[in-house]
Amino acid sequence: MNLFEEAFFRQNEYFTRRHFLQQCTTGLGAMALSSLIGCSNHNSLATPEATGGILRDLTKPFAPLAPHFAPKAKSVIFLHMAGAPSQLELFDYKPTLHQLDGQDCPPSLLAGKKFAFIKGVPKMLGPQAQFQQHGQSGAWVSEHLPHFSKMVDEVSFLKAMHTDQFNHAPAQLLMQTGNARLGRPSMGAWVTYGLGSENENLPGFMVLLSGGKAPDAGKAGFGSGFLPTVYQGVECRQKGEPVLYVSDPAGMSRDLRKQSIAAINEINQLHYQEMQDPEIISRIAQYEMAFKMQVSVPEVMDISREPASMHALYGTEPGKASFANNCLLARRLVERGVRFVQLFDWGWDSHGNDPTNALDKGFGNLCRNIDQPVSALLQDLKMRGLLEETLVVWGAEFGRTPMQENREGKQMEFKGRDHHTEAFTVWLAGGGIKQGYTHGETDEIGYYGVKGRTDIFDLQATILHQLGMDHEKLTYAFQGRNFRLTDVHGKVITPIIA
Repeated sequence: MNLFEEAFFRQNEYFTRRHFLQQCTTGLGAMALSSLIGCSNHNSLATPEATGGILRDLTKPFAPLAPHFAPKAKSVIFLHMAGAPSQLELFDYKPTLHQLDGQDCPPSLLAGKKFAFIKGVPKMLGPQAQFQQHGQSGAWVSEHLPHFSKMVDEVSFLKAMHTDQFNHAPAQLLMQTGNARLGRPSMGAWVTYGLGSENENLPGFMVLLSGGKAPDAGKAGFGSGFLPTVYQGVECRQKGEPVLYVSDPAGMSRDLRKQSIAAINEINQLHYQEMQDPEIISRIAQYEMAFKMQVSVPEVMDISREPASMHALYGTEPGKASFANNCLLARRLVERGVRFVQLFDWGWDSHGNDPTNALDKGFGNLCRNIDQPVSALLQDLKMRGLLEETLVVWGAEFGRTPMQENREGKQMEFKGRDHHTEAFTVWLAGGGIKQGYTHGETDEIGYYGVKGRTDIFDLQATILHQLGMDHEKLTYAFQGRNFRLTDVHGKVITPIIA
């Protein structure tokens, strides 16, 4: 079953259920019909008031819209290290931890706290890497990131980020959707809904995965929630078909495919006239976009077209799935007007029971996999004049504890740290962000943020701000109230804005 057949099947399944409820004009049937139509997830988009001030024509869902104010950035590349790398082995250098290494953790750090795995009294764990200062900014970077250490004067660090979720899936959802529960639109969906895209032949929101697995939050981490489904992230692959089910079946010519889409969308138009559900219009746009993607996606995903110098810069290998390939693809996508590119790199959960990501074992390999590509991405964007208009964000869902993990109160075989909500590091570059700057500070062991504390909602508000959007005005009416990415939280982090 290809992409078009799958969509048609879902459409007819949807119509059958809706048709059944439509016949039930009393009792529970009427209530269900009301919830599906009158109080639909996808409210009428006929007036700006229904969408928080946005008048969006869903027949052209990615048509560019004017931002609230002059933007500093046109697009976003978000590099999410799923599993959460340790800031204490990368950016937040704490010499005091060297002195405390192996000592019992003070009771004050454990009282009233919840951890994912720590039980009893763990030992303090000194930094498992050597640090040096780099660049004119003097930023501390560990030996694990030699390439990135040359780029520190391009970025702003947020050293005192915090969250309230210490399990991966809820924490990833909070970072990407503004809520730890399922059902909310992801950041990329909000951005493309609010601004559209600059390429009518590509989706405005595209997703690239590496590390062998999807993030713990799954597709909900790049879904559309209650926004029209056309705004969900489109997942691309580096092996086989670039997008699943987008190719035509054997014997299906492009002209015949075009005719079939026209016929299906005639049915959709009739269905819309009867039901007046904007999601049907969104479905029409999805069919049309899928048809365009059959030509546009294979071209943009073919990194073999890049010169040898680019492959040397990124460390890419065409035809193989890798984070390096995804970084190069991210540049190709924003270069072609894609609004939001999301990269998830899985495998950073550095506990003490797995040598593939333990701090004294595989952690260094994980860092090597991203170090050159991330640095190359910043260099490449800068060389092309794209960094000024592209906001690059690097981070994860939470941080790691300054004490060593001890599951069930037992010493672990390898060096690892537990999940930590109180402090972690995120950095931003380009898109009007201040260069060579550090905002926020943690205490002497990296446990609490003591200066310039920022949270996930602040980060989201800042990303939207750089795109020219007021996070308090980008809203969507759903279930009786206006929702937004940052809900009732968030302040723009003005000190890092150039």
